[in-house]
Amino acid sequence: MSQSQSADFSAAIAFAVAHETPWPRDIGAHLQAGAFEPAPWNEVLGPTAPRGAPNGLVLRGGQTVARWGNTQQVDMTFSVAKSYLAILAGLAMADGLISSLDDRVGATVQDGGFDGPHNGAITWRHLLTQTSEWEGTLFDKPDQIDRYRSLATGGEALAGHKKGDPRPLQTPGSYWEYNDVRVNRLSLALLHRFGRALPEVFAERIMRPIGASSDWRWVGYRNSIVEIGGQQIDSVSGGGHWGGGVFIHAEDQALIGQLMLHDGVWHGTRLLPEGWVAAMRTPCALKPDYGLLWWLNTDRAYKPAASPESYFGLGAGGNITWIDPANDLVAVLRWIDPAAVDGFIERVLSAR
Repeated sequence: MSQSQSADFSAAIAFAVAHETPWPRDIGAHLQAGAFEPAPWNEVLGPTAPRGAPNGLVLRGGQTVARWGNTQQVDMTFSVAKSYLAILAGLAMADGLISSLDDRVGATVQDGGFDGPHNGAITWRHLLTQTSEWEGTLFDKPDQIDRYRSLATGGEALAGHKKGDPRPLQTPGSYWEYNDVRVNRLSLALLHRFGRALPEVFAERIMRPIGASSDWRWVGYRNSIVEIGGQQIDSVSGGGHWGGGVFIHAEDQALIGQLMLHDGVWHGTRLLPEGWVAAMRTPCALKPDYGLLWWLNTDRAYKPAASPESYFGLGAGGNITWIDPANDLVAVLRWIDPAAVDGFIERVLSAR
């Protein structure tokens, strides 16, 4: 990527620098203090790392046109990892490990997690759209932790409820809820299908082909080691809710964003199956601003300043990958105040 910087983006850069996330630098302490839920469910199971200063970059036409802070600073990225799980699901489709998103997961993943009439009806699409209503406990975390979870208020609950309150389960595919335990259940299901550690697959099939660094890592929890084919393998988490997840810098994230912008093709070589990026960007019927673990801007409902074609990988604390096909643009923001993102987008699109 070019390291040139246009003065036209100075207003956007200054805005990003001036609007740092309210999250403290000591992320481990922040999680232990109950950032997402109170004790005992807030127990941190995976590694954490103190965050660095805000940083980021903007690519237009594949060239870096703006950069601020240390863009090689490796930090936790929280739920952006969920979007990377969707990329891995596309590779599983390409390999024939998943025949159809509407196949029942339990037909090929037979580890007990999809037994019974309720969990047995769950499909891959349900898991990827957060509509599975999977019920159970995984790595000591019950799915109930994230019932009634409200994203608008961080770790708080939907109005009239407490996060983690019992909620009657709905039929799989009929109710949307953002639930980290269920995303981790998807990660484990993909591990079963690949029969290999997911970070190995991601490195081999995505990161090395796009020229990413070797600075990133993707980890699970101290209790997420499972036996697959006679081997002990870490089932990685789809975020940093309880530690773990993807530790990565902005430059590598921008490369992933460019791959998405180019429909899964890198310098003429198709890395993701044809149509998979479009599938990830297809709105969920129950949640039009959500696709397959990617956030959408359908009807400009999410970020009014961005084009409706825009889509996002979003992580807690202000970790954002913004992809805008209408403007041939990819931006990565680390540790920006989430409330300021629309203002940043407005200033980027005003730069000429």
